[in-house]
Amino acid sequence: MRALDKVIVVTGAGNGIGRAVSLNLISKGAKVFGVDLSEDRLIETLSLTNQDSFKYATLNVANREEVEALPKQVIEAFGQVDAIFNVAGIIQPFIKIEQLDYERIERVMQVNFFGTLYMIKSFLPHLLERPEAHILNVSSMGGFIPVPGQTIYGASKAAVKLLSEGLHSELGGTNVNVTVVFPGGVSTNITGNSGVDTSKMMENVQNSKSKVKTLSPQQAAELIVGGMENNQYHVYAGNDSKMLNMFTRINPKKAASIIAEQLKSLIG
Repeated sequence: MRALDKVIVVTGAGNGIGRAVSLNLISKGAKVFGVDLSEDRLIETLSLTNQDSFKYATLNVANREEVEALPKQVIEAFGQVDAIFNVAGIIQPFIKIEQLDYERIERVMQVNFFGTLYMIKSFLPHLLERPEAHILNVSSMGGFIPVPGQTIYGASKAAVKLLSEGLHSELGGTNVNVTVVFPGGVSTNITGNSGVDTSKMMENVQNSKSKVKTLSPQQAAELIVGGMENNQYHVYAGNDSKMLNMFTRINPKKAASIIAEQLKSLIG
């Protein structure tokens, strides 16, 4: 589905990938309704475009009642809704499950999985009424390969993967297509937005001889929007995501052990 003349809801539109996706869609002729926890960040996104193409609402995607009220707001603002991009997500503190409290576990699952589910359930009846429509969900390469210290985050993103694939199968033969995206390393502030202290991890990365090459949010956005426009089933955004996907398919245990060895010093 082409972005031109479509109305698309983007969660996490206040910064990072969500902001970059919003601006990319607008550059291709779409109108975007952005969602974020922070109105200040949404206003910053608005300052980079115009009020005719970008409107927004401040809400928590983990709050089902707020999400269920959102389609009405979008339709009042733009008259229709053609797609949703579930970009908003948070990580967990970089610690093992045994050290992770239930409050943190539930927050990660609520935002990453249930937030995505609430958006789908709330908007799908409206999307099914459109001539063509799209649902795009952002998972993670942590959704197909285990990352010690991010096990709950990975579980939430693996749930998003299977939710997306199951939905794609259920919607076969309808006007609604589904894409799931697996970003690799992208230079965003997800750690700060998640309330996670990663100072130890960053010190390790800075001292490492091999630097991890990350995508810019704009590069990631181009791949993500292209996933919708080309009706892709999976989008592996970044060479790290592509390579780890291939390696995991060939030898999943070996791939997992290599990641675990690289991260051993970070989580003890």
